[in-house]
Amino acid sequence: MPTYNTSDLKKGLKVKLDGDPYLIVECNFVKPGKGQALYKLRIRNLIRGTVIDRTLKSGDSIEAADVEEIEAQFLYQQLDKYVFMDSKTYEQYELTKDQLDDAWKFLKESMECRMVLYNNNPITITPPNHVVLKVTYAEPAVRGNTATNLSKPVKVETGAEFIVPAFVEQDESIKIDTRTGEYLERVKE
Repeated sequence: MPTYNTSDLKKGLKVKLDGDPYLIVECNFVKPGKGQALYKLRIRNLIRGTVIDRTLKSGDSIEAADVEEIEAQFLYQQLDKYVFMDSKTYEQYELTKDQLDDAWKFLKESMECRMVLYNNNPITITPPNHVVLKVTYAEPAVRGNTATNLSKPVKVETGAEFIVPAFVEQDESIKIDTRTGEYLERVKE
């Protein structure tokens, strides 16, 4: 397994610590007045999702995580399981709602996602940056209410709820940023 020297560390690298794969979320180089230079890392466990801080000395090395990213298509949901298919090998993988974190809110059938495999087991997926979802339930707008910046919750076809401007109505399609979960715009189909 390849290793990284501390000078190679940067945001986005996947490393192995204490037997688990981690994603480097933040990497800061610190040179104190006396002593050895340090690398302060903020890393997220790719299996549990927990974020921890770790400090390494300059010259240390850290093992690369055995993770692989593949293109996977979301096929269907069966109770608490979400079934995906590798777009190249057609192998199917199942993830639970807990493993998906908030990504389940954006999944529509046939959607292409990025899947992370650790030792050939799926651990997480990343949906496209923007998705278009149909509003299945929205409270009707109050006539005469012309104040700006009013918002309301709506329910979309995936079962998730999002906060949108008050003018969005049921059966309209909206574009959502999957990285932030924020409403972007109405979409005409």
